[in-house]
Parts: sequence; structure tokens; C-alpha cells
Amino acid sequence: MNGHELMTSSPRQSKTETDANQFVLTFENNRYASELFGQFDQHLKLIEQRLHIDARARGNSVVISGDGVATSQARRALDYLYDRLQKGGSIELSDVEGAIRMAIAADDQLSLPTMERKAKLTMSQISTRKKTIAARTPTQDTYIRALERSELVFGVGPAGTGKTYLAVAYAAQLLERGAVDRIILSRPAVEAGERLGFLPGDMKEKVDPYLRPLYDALYDMMPGDKVERAIAANVIEIAPLAFMRGRTLANAAVILDEAQNTTSMQMKMFLTRLGENGRMIVTGDPSQVDLPRGVKSGLVEALQILKGVEGVSVVRFKDVDVVRHPMVARIVRAYEATTAVQDESEQTDR
Repeated sequence: MNGHELMTSSPRQSKTETDANQFVLTFENNRYASELFGQFDQHLKLIEQRLHIDARARGNSVVISGDGVATSQARRALDYLYDRLQKGGSIELSDVEGAIRMAIAADDQLSLPTMERKAKLTMSQISTRKKTIAARTPTQDTYIRALERSELVFGVGPAGTGKTYLAVAYAAQLLERGAVDRIILSRPAVEAGERLGFLPGDMKEKVDPYLRPLYDALYDMMPGDKVERAIAANVIEIAPLAFMRGRTLANAAVILDEAQNTTSMQMKMFLTRLGENGRMIVTGDPSQVDLPRGVKSGLVEALQILKGVEGVSVVRFKDVDVVRHPMVARIVRAYEATTAVQDESEQTDR
């Protein structure tokens, strides 16, 4: 096909005009095209910045020019986002960022089964009646697929990668679909021994501040009144880690957050609570252990002991998977680099 031929692509794009490093995408629905490009074309500007291309809107069309690989990635990202609008979804800047990451990954990681290099971009999703969340990085895509197939999933890595948010979202999806009867949320207190007695209020009030990130994700995925009723009826249960000994958690989605701050005994106790038709999700950052010096993290130990065990999936997030403000990823990398230098220095001193 030479640079001046016209090619009919799909129902959502009326035509694609191509030459060496430039093409025009024309979208049939003017309203969707406007939402796709963003207010003042901010979505297109983000694509330009991330992929180092030129993307200019002309009515319901966009002219994309630049490096051949990058322009192809831009096309896949826009194609995916337009398809999302057609299915009733909405688009925010974070969604555009995610589509760009996944479009790049379609070239860089061809082994990812949810993506096709030359066809349309596909991302794993978690859906409830209130909200649908699509993976924004290849690792998130892997994580969601692991949650669907494994009874015990470890999501480990730095803050801001979505590991806890996606875990709660998936638990909410299971509850809404009737796959489980309840959700149990657990998180160690700042002190490994969980000495909460000095705090005012009942146990829920004592633990609530530590579980706020889990609550926030729940309210994102479920209507607020349903969350409140579910908590009142113990369908959603707040279970301090120290209080879970002796229980068998059947027909439940159980989430342990900040698991790097569990001791070896606490982690073993937690993992052996898994009951029939139960799902467990353990999240944490092994580089942020707050345990007293000399106390081994239960999360670090579990990752070593359970390696290769059937039914257990481990998904490791990295700084490139941070989906918060771009500055967060740079901060994570800076800290990791400093820690690596310190570790090397300590080994040399020995």
C-alpha cells in the first residue's frame, strides 16, 4: 500500500489515510471524538508528550505524524479509548496515560496474552455496577489476570502502583456477583505487635485510620449506602490481623494490606485461615518494612517459601508501574537507588 491509498479500518473509524510517518484518523461520532481528544485537546497533548509525536485535531479527525513506531502506538491508544467511549465508558487523563503505556507494551512485551500487536489493544478489567477499572500498565494487566485464576495472590511493589486498589476492586466485584459472601479487610497496625489498646474508641474506630486506603477503594467501587449497610451486617468485615487467629475464612475475599509489616508467625497464621471457596490477596512493599531491627518480614519469608506452590501467584510491581503523579515514580526510583548504594556499602564494610 503506497502513501496515498485509502484504507477502511473498522466501524468506529471511517477511514485511515497513511503515508510514511503520518496518518489521519477520522471518527464517525463527533461527540465521542471531542471526548477522545479532551478539553482543549489535552488528551492529544499528553499523547504527544509521552510518545514524542505530533497530533493535531481537525474536527472529528486527528492528524498524527512522527516516528513510525510511536505513531502506531498512538493509533492503538486512540483506537482503544474510542472503543471505550462507544461502550459507555468515560476518559480521564489517567486513562489516556494507561492506554499509552499498554500501547507501548504491545511492542515491547509481545508475550502478553491480552494484547495483539497489529490489532486492537485489549486490557484486563474489573467491573461493578458503579465503576469499571481497566489495567493501566502491563503489570496491572498481569495482576488482574492473576486475581481471576489464583486462590492466593501476592501483589508486591512500591506505593502508587494500584496493587491495593485493584485488590479491593476485585473483591467488590466478587461480592457483587455472588462469588463470595463477604469481604474481610485486614492490615497490621504501625507496630508489629498490634498494641491498639491505648487508642480511644471501639476496635473498629481504633483500626479505621489504618484501613482508610481500603475504605476509599470500596467507596469507589460500590455506592456509599451499600458499603455502610454491608459493614453494619458484617458482609464487609474489618478484622485486625491479631484477631484472626483460629478462624476459617470460607466463601470470603480476604485482603491483607501492608503485609511487609507482619512477622513470620502472623503471616503463617493469616495464610492458613483460607477456607473453602475463599480468595486471599496479600499486598505490600518489601522495601518498606517497619518491623524492629532483626525481625524478619513475614511477607519476604512467604514469597520465598511459597515460590512455585500450585494456586499461588506472585505479581511484582516496579517504579514504572506507578500510576499516580509522574513525580511519585521519580521519587520511588531515587529512594531505590539510594537504598541500593547503602546496601552495597554495608556489604563492603562486612
